[in-house]
This record gives sequence, structure tokens and C-alpha cells, in this order.
Amino acid sequence: MSNYRRSHEGRTFFFTLVTYRRRPILTTALGRKLLRQAIATIRKDHTFRIIALVLLPDHLHTIWELPRHDVDYSTRWSLIKANFSREWNKNHQTIPNQSQSRISRGESDIWQRRFYEHTCRDEQDLKRCLDYVHVNPLKHQLVQQVIDWPWSSFHRFVKQGEYPPTWGNATHWYGDEFNHFE
Repeated sequence: MSNYRRSHEGRTFFFTLVTYRRRPILTTALGRKLLRQAIATIRKDHTFRIIALVLLPDHLHTIWELPRHDVDYSTRWSLIKANFSREWNKNHQTIPNQSQSRISRGESDIWQRRFYEHTCRDEQDLKRCLDYVHVNPLKHQLVQQVIDWPWSSFHRFVKQGEYPPTWGNATHWYGDEFNHFE
């Protein structure tokens, strides 16, 4: 069995989570609402700060800062995914033909089992991760300009003066430099 090692150092982490069978549910009105509620619920007992986030139809990328001496992001993600799945299924939004393996493990039909994690090592690495989060809708050809994607922290960063509104357009970002995380 593969040895999935998770970081136990640092406080700032980049994550990618993907829906089961890449089902495009996250940008639906219900998906957005339930994810927002799940995150808010879990943050009450397991604090963390969301530095950046982009929500795409079948996956999300986010950067979190965890409290000092607490790097248990796995528990946070497990609780968020469970909360979201429970509420999603209350709305009878199940996926047919779930695998026997997932059923026997008691896993939901909403999320892929694992998630990708990367520890941001320094300010330069954090900036690279921020750029990746924000350029992702463009990378997936969902928009021609990053500013046009509504479910992104990019808009907050523009208001704070961290990015110009014109940052990221189709003519500049279709290179290999943003393929690090997929």
C-alpha cells in the first residue's frame, strides 16, 4: 500500500479536493451553499484562516493558515466533507452506481477519497500557490480573464491591491508553469 505522507510542519497549506467521478456540483447554488455552511460549522471548533479559494465545478483549490502548533488539516477536511455529504444527501442528490468498495467503507459518493496537500515553504512558494489558485478557472478554459470567474478569492485580492483587475488573461497563462499541482 502506498505511504501517503502528510506534512506536520508549517502553518500554511495549499489543498486540492475533487468530487467523486468529477461530478460538477460545487458551483451549483446548492453546492456553494452547503460548502460554505460546512466550512463555517467546522471552523467553530477547528479554527483556520482561508487565505485563498477558488471553486470550480468539480474541484476546489484553497490555501489555509492553521493555528500555531495545530496542523491537523486532515480532521478538518474529513469533517467538512462529511458535513457537506450529509447535507447534500438530505437533498436527495445522490450519485447512482457507487462502487462496492466505497459502500463497504462507508464512504460518500460526493468526494474522492484523498486530497492533495502542499506545505507553503516561504513567501515565494505562497505567491506561486496564490497565483495557481487564482489562474485555475482560466487554466480550465472556463473564462478568458481571471476576473470573470465569480467563485474566487481573486476579487478580494484585487480589492486589497494585491493583483490588478487585469491580471490573468488567456493570452498569457496557457503555459506549463501552472501545472505543478495536477
